[in-house]
Amino acid sequence: MIPRSLVPQQPGSWQTQLGRAITDPEQLLSELQLPSSLLPQALLASSRFRLRVPQGFVRRMRKGDPDDPLLRQVLPLGEELTSTEGYGLDPLAEMQSMPVPGLLHKYRGRVLLTLTGACAVHCRYCFRRHYPYNEANPTRDHWESTIAYLAHQRDVNEVILSGGDPLSLSDERLSALIGDLAAISRLQRLRIHSRIPVVLPERVDTSLLEWIDATRLHCVLVVHTNHPNEIDDTVIHAMGRLRAVGVTLLNQSVLLRGINDHADTLVELSQKLFEAGILPYYLHQLDAVQGAAHFAVGDIRAKSLVEEIRDRLPGYLVPRLVREHPHQPSKTPI
Repeated sequence: MIPRSLVPQQPGSWQTQLGRAITDPEQLLSELQLPSSLLPQALLASSRFRLRVPQGFVRRMRKGDPDDPLLRQVLPLGEELTSTEGYGLDPLAEMQSMPVPGLLHKYRGRVLLTLTGACAVHCRYCFRRHYPYNEANPTRDHWESTIAYLAHQRDVNEVILSGGDPLSLSDERLSALIGDLAAISRLQRLRIHSRIPVVLPERVDTSLLEWIDATRLHCVLVVHTNHPNEIDDTVIHAMGRLRAVGVTLLNQSVLLRGINDHADTLVELSQKLFEAGILPYYLHQLDAVQGAAHFAVGDIRAKSLVEEIRDRLPGYLVPRLVREHPHQPSKTPI
C-alpha cells in the first residue's frame, strides 16, 4: 500500500524546472515582450484559475505575438470571466460517477483515478478547472477503499491515471501505487493521461522508465498535444525513450478556436506526432466548462476540418472526432 507520508525526493532536473514554472502573468508577458495592456485582465482571470506554465514551453512561443497558439492555451484572458449559458462547473457530471472519492467508474471495463490536482501547465480550457481535488483524491485517505473496490470489479481490466497530471507525482509514489494495482491479477493495462512529457519532457528520466519497465501491466501513455509547435527535439527524444521500454503512445487533442481550427495545422500536427512515434487518437470537442466558451468550435466546422484532413492523410493519422456526454457508456463520435 502507498504510505501515508513519504520522505520528499531530492529535487532533480525535472522537479527543479517544475518549481520554476511561471505563475505570474506579468513575468509571462515580459518574457514574451507582450504589451502591458494585457495584464489587468490576465491578473483578474488568474485570480480565479492560476497561471502555470514551464519556462521550456514558453521558449517554444513566438515573442511579441499575442496570438501565438501555445500562448493562447495558457494566457489568462478576460473572456474567462464571462458566464455562458450551457457551461458548468462539472460539465461531465463526474461527481455522480464516483463510488470511491477520486475513482471514476463511467465506462465498462475501466476506471479512472484522479491522483492529484497538480499540473505542470494550467490549460485555460481545462474541463477540471473547478474540480474538488481535495475531496476527490483516492491516494490520501481512500487508497485501501480504492484497492478493495477494484479487487471486486470482475469486469475491470484497465486503470487510467489522470488528475491534474499523474506524472507530477514522484516516481517513488507512483511505483508504490502501480505495485498495488499490479497485484490485482485481472488488471491488464495501465493507461496514463499526461501533458507533462510534452510541456516538460525532462520528466521522462531514468527513474520513470525503470518503474514502467518493471511493471507487468501493459503501459499506454496518452499525451495531450494541440499544436505542432509543441513538438520539438526534446519531446521527440522523450517519446523515443518511452517507446524503448514498450510504452504505447497515443495523442488526444482538443479542438480550440484560434489555436488549431485549421486543416493545415491539424495535418501538420498528425505528421509531427507520427515523427515522434505517437499515433493520433482523439480530437475532442470542447467540454462545456465555465470559463472556456471562447475556445468552442461548432460541430459543422469541426466535421468539415476532419473531412479535409482525411482527404490529405492516411487513415492511421486521422484522429477520431468525439464529444463526451455525461452518463454515456463511451465517447460519442461526431
